Amino acid sequence: MTNIERIEELKQEKNLPDEDFKLLLETITQNERDFLARQARMVREQEYGKDVYIRGLIEFTNICKNDCYYCGIRKSNDKAQRYRLTPDDILNCAREGYELGFRTFVLQGGEDGWFTGERLEEIIRSIKGEFPECAITLSVGERTKEDYKRWYQAGADRYLLRHETASENHYQSLHPPDMTLQNRKKCLFLLRDIGYQVGAGFMVGSPGQKVDNLVDDLRFLQELKPHMIGIGPYLSHPDTPFAGQPDGSYERTLVLLSVLRLLFPAVLLPATTALGTIAPDGREQGLLAGANVLMPNLSPKSVRKKYELYHDKICTGEESAQGKDSLNRRVESIGYHIAVSRGDSRIE
Repeated sequence: MTNIERIEELKQEKNLPDEDFKLLLETITQNERDFLARQARMVREQEYGKDVYIRGLIEFTNICKNDCYYCGIRKSNDKAQRYRLTPDDILNCAREGYELGFRTFVLQGGEDGWFTGERLEEIIRSIKGEFPECAITLSVGERTKEDYKRWYQAGADRYLLRHETASENHYQSLHPPDMTLQNRKKCLFLLRDIGYQVGAGFMVGSPGQKVDNLVDDLRFLQELKPHMIGIGPYLSHPDTPFAGQPDGSYERTLVLLSVLRLLFPAVLLPATTALGTIAPDGREQGLLAGANVLMPNLSPKSVRKKYELYHDKICTGEESAQGKDSLNRRVESIGYHIAVSRGDSRIE
């Protein structure tokens, strides 16, 4: 079977055998990548038309109790400039975002114990009270069932929790012993059961990653059936144990975006900031590979650089919410347009 035939089968059947996924990822040529991207765009436009959904990202704390070996805000990084927004700061970010046309707010932060279940509940209620038609997405890591239920009942709509890798040994090589893949997966299924629109995802090219690991990721996502999938190239940070490790492949990330679009036609698929960091037109190429979501930054300008999960993260200009007009022009230059809506997933 040729890669073109594999791509056509993937589009038709929404699946491939493991060996065919591996061969596709390992041997795909530039012409085949272009063909794959065209097929992904076709499927994306059948599901969502030309709309690109935007989410206002509020990175509200870079304090984290975890020590993930790849992450720039890991607790052991004493070079990180720590910050924590107040509840009023967060609400003001949402107010600015609403005026700019955002109808989804993503509250993302490290696992910061100051933000208890009760405090986050109050923040969610304050945003929902002022903007009831808007969606709230949380991305605050592994928490208790009680917290997850509390926030959902307060009005949170979606939850992002990247699984990072679905392979047990690989997961252990990226995280300290107190973190387990089993608990990460348990949280994801729990969030889905509670009623959230759930997002998972993985790094492309993280240290030690093999093509078999990527196939494991695809199989786990088929099991979870998430509403959103966030992937991006692994980008090294100098103040972590993985300093100096090579970055993940930009081209493979684009291929996997297209594969995910064909596997999950109705999924919400971001073109991430990491893509925009690794290549100047990375997010446009992500959209052309099948993505349909962008997440400009609504955080105060004074803290954007401090939320540095990886090195040299873009944090001024068009990736920011205030650069939305410029971003819109870039999106329109490739034939799409930004939609002012919540942009809910079509997956049940």
